Amino acid sequence: MVTPVELSRTDARRVAVRAQLLTADRPSDVLDVVRHLTFVQLDPTNAVAPSADLVLWGRIGADYDPAELRDLVDQQVLVVHHMLARPAEDLALYRADMAQWPGPEPLRPWQESVRDWVAANDACRREVLAVLRGDGPLPASAFEDTCEVPWPSSGWNNDKNVKMLLAQMVERGEVARAGQDGRDPLWDLAERIYPDDPVPDVAEAERLRDEKRLRSLGIARARSPKMPIEPNGVGAAGVPAVVDGVKGAWRVEPSLLDLAFTARTALLSPLDRLVADRRRLAEVFEFDYVLEMYKPVAQRIWGFWAMPVLHGDRLVGKLDATADRDAGVLRVTAVHEDDPFDPRTRAAVQDEIAALADWLGLALELP
Repeated sequence: MVTPVELSRTDARRVAVRAQLLTADRPSDVLDVVRHLTFVQLDPTNAVAPSADLVLWGRIGADYDPAELRDLVDQQVLVVHHMLARPAEDLALYRADMAQWPGPEPLRPWQESVRDWVAANDACRREVLAVLRGDGPLPASAFEDTCEVPWPSSGWNNDKNVKMLLAQMVERGEVARAGQDGRDPLWDLAERIYPDDPVPDVAEAERLRDEKRLRSLGIARARSPKMPIEPNGVGAAGVPAVVDGVKGAWRVEPSLLDLAFTARTALLSPLDRLVADRRRLAEVFEFDYVLEMYKPVAQRIWGFWAMPVLHGDRLVGKLDATADRDAGVLRVTAVHEDDPFDPRTRAAVQDEIAALADWLGLALELP
């Protein structure tokens, strides 16, 4: 039995920050950063800048050009799957699950329902594949809805049979995102998008995904509640660890232990992976945070797109700011200090806000 590594909260935070490439040793290559992080989330919210661009600017700094990310996606060096831009070579680790669609036996009732619905509309599915084979990539509007059985919707997806069929064809590994025409996703045969790499079996694919995830997170629990975007758990990856003052068993990436920590200040996207595991955020970083964009205005405390503020190994506040491109300003509504900033922290945060405005090409408007 392996003796768990004993970590203080400070140790654990520094491992996490180091893993997320948020120390003073900035990376410089966009593809290398995405490969290390394993993905960037292509969320369309643009209150300050798209989340993927904020994530990459937060690592690379002023030299980051959003066109580099777009080019990597257009060239299919990064492949979009579930609105996450992943390195193309990693798709084999997800194709293993696609081959097992709709899931391993025994199936749950909802999986049986989806399987039966796709089978009932097999003729429409084959038509979609035939049209793509001849004319792809295409938007969903290019396909005729010949589904014999409508999608069993409670209202949200009424009359969206083709959209729901395409979603299941993605899960089956038959079609894939192939770009964008304005706001419309384009679809093509997955065989034209995904590299023809060997696909490991499901267990091996899961192990490799867990190892990559832990290298990007640094420290995580083996298991976590199911997440809509990406799991927070890492299985048996890494080595066991305990964090002083925090209940539960952890897994830590051993290559990140006992390294010098070079601190800096960073402004994070609300969707940044450093803050995605809300339980780890509360227990290890002792940071209270909720993304408030879905709350009514009157119920917001920190703002629609409040950006967590990292200073060294601590999350110390939230920046409430909006990019008003018509007026040419980055408008700062508030800098919420969890505890009053000392002069050095305040100066570092102000410098980073100014750097954000410069990168956006906007004047800085302070409250």
